[in-house]
Amino acid sequence: MSEKPDDIPYDRQPYTAGETVEVSPLVRRLIAPNRGPFTFTGTCAYIVGRGRVTVIDPGPDDEAHMAALLEATKGEKIDHILVTHTHRDHSPGARRLRALTGAPILGCKPHVTIEDAPSGRLDASHDLDHDPDQAMEDGERLIGDGYNLTAVHTPGHASNHLCFAFEEENALFSGDHVMAWSTTIVAPPDGHMSDYMASLDKLRARNEAIYWPGHGGPVRDPQRFVRALAGHRRYREGAIVTAINNGLDTIPAIVAKIYESLDPRLTGAASLSVLAHLEDLVARGVVDAGGPATLTARYARR
Repeated sequence: MSEKPDDIPYDRQPYTAGETVEVSPLVRRLIAPNRGPFTFTGTCAYIVGRGRVTVIDPGPDDEAHMAALLEATKGEKIDHILVTHTHRDHSPGARRLRALTGAPILGCKPHVTIEDAPSGRLDASHDLDHDPDQAMEDGERLIGDGYNLTAVHTPGHASNHLCFAFEEENALFSGDHVMAWSTTIVAPPDGHMSDYMASLDKLRARNEAIYWPGHGGPVRDPQRFVRALAGHRRYREGAIVTAINNGLDTIPAIVAKIYESLDPRLTGAASLSVLAHLEDLVARGVVDAGGPATLTARYARR
C-alpha cells in the first residue's frame, strides 16, 4: 500500500511455499502455505544452524507446514523455537512444534489485551494463547550451537515485536517490522506509529548487511531501505495533513484520497494505518480530533 512505490526498492518476486531453501550457509527458509493480501506468499519460517538448530517464526498452526519443518530438520535436533511477535500468522505453530519436539519457545512476550482501545476495536490479529517458556528482553542473547541470536525490541507493528540479530552472518531476522515486499502495517490499538518510527531509527543505527523478513525475500542494503521506509511514512503523514487542510475530515475520505488503486481487501488496513498516523498527529498537537483519535472521529488542523 505504497503512496509512491518507486521510492522504496521493493522485491516482489514470488517465492514458493513448502520448499526448504538454503538462503545462506547457516540459514534455511521454509514458507508456510498461508498466502494472502497481508502475508504475500506466506510466513517465512527460518531454520538457523546445522545439527542443533533454532526455528524462527514457525507460522500458523498448520499440520502440513509442521510436517515440512520436521522433514527439513530430519536427523537434526531443534533446540529452540523463537517468535518475533504474536500475530496469528507467526506464533501459533510454535506451540505445536514444541509439542512435537520438546524445544522451548523463546522470544516475544505474550500479547497484552487492550480492552478500551481508542480505535473502537480490539486487535483480533493477535494470538492470545501464546505461551513462551522464556520471554526475551532487548539485548538478551540466545547462544546456539555455533551461532548467537540477540533480541532487538522493535515495537510499532506490534508492541511485543522483536527482531533477532544473527552475529555470525551480520544479518537480522526482521519479522514484520521491515519487509522487502511491502510497507509494514501499523494498526492501532496495538500498533503505534511513533514507536514504529523510533524502531526504524534504532535499526538504521545498526550495521547488519541483510535482513531476513517474516514475508517475502531478503532486504538488501537495509540502511537505505529503512531510510526509504521512514521517508515514505513522513510522506504519508504529509498527505494526511494536506487532505485535512483541504477539508477531508474523516478517515474514509482521507483513505479514498491518498490511496490510489487500493485493493478493496486492504481498505480496513489502510484505514487503521491512517488512524495510526492521526493518533500520532493528535498527540503532537498537529491535528485536532475533538478528543482521542478514533476511526469515527472528525479531524481538523489545529
